[in-house]
Amino acid sequence: MKKLTLILSLIFIVTLSPNVVMSKTVKYEDLVTRKGLYYRKSSDVPFTGKTTGKTQGTFKNGKKDGPYVRYHKNGQLFLKTNYKDGKRDGPYIRYYDNGRLSSKGKQKDGKHEGPHVTYHRNGQLQTKGTYKDGKEEGPYVSYHDNGQLWFKGTYKDGKEEGLGVTYYNNGQLWFKGTYKDGKQEGPWVWYKKDGTVWEKYTGTFKNGVKVK
Repeated sequence: MKKLTLILSLIFIVTLSPNVVMSKTVKYEDLVTRKGLYYRKSSDVPFTGKTTGKTQGTFKNGKKDGPYVRYHKNGQLFLKTNYKDGKRDGPYIRYYDNGRLSSKGKQKDGKHEGPHVTYHRNGQLQTKGTYKDGKEEGPYVSYHDNGQLWFKGTYKDGKEEGLGVTYYNNGQLWFKGTYKDGKQEGPWVWYKKDGTVWEKYTGTFKNGVKVK
C-alpha cells in the first residue's frame, strides 16, 4: 500500500509541476527560440527531447545535444553532425540537394578543427585545408569548378602567409606574390587572361599598399 501511495504521489507531482522536464518527441517546426534556447510553442520550459521531420535532433534543456540530421526539401540529406551543449562537436558532413557532397570536416566547441574540404555543386573539389581553433592553418588550395587550380598558398592564424599564387579558370597565372599577416608584401606580378603583364597592379607592396 505504501508503494502504491508513493507512485501516485510522484505521478501527481510530475503532472502539476511546470519545472519538471520530460523527454518528448515533437516536430521541429513546433519549436521556437527564445534568447538562444529552444522551447515548444506552448511551453515556458526549455525543451528536452527529440525532433522529427526534415530536421531530426536531440535537445537537452533547450540546447541541441547529440546526433543532428537535416534534409533538403526534396528529401536529400543536407547535414549530418553532432552537437554538445548547443555547439557543433565532432565530425560533420553536408550535401547538395542533388546528392553530391558539399563539405566535410570536424568541429570542436562550435569551431572548425582539423582537415576540411569543400566541393563544387558539380562534384569538383573546391577547397582543401586545415583549421585550428576555427581558423585556417597551414597549406591551403582552392579550385575552379572546372577542376583548374585557383589558389595555392599557406595560412597562419586565419590569414595568408608567405607565397601565394592565383590562377584563372583557363590555367593562366593571374597573380603571384608574398603575403604577410594577410596583406601583400614585397614584389607582386599580375597577369591578364591573355598572359600579358597587368602593369596597373604589378609592383612592390608594403602592408597591403602598392609603394612602387
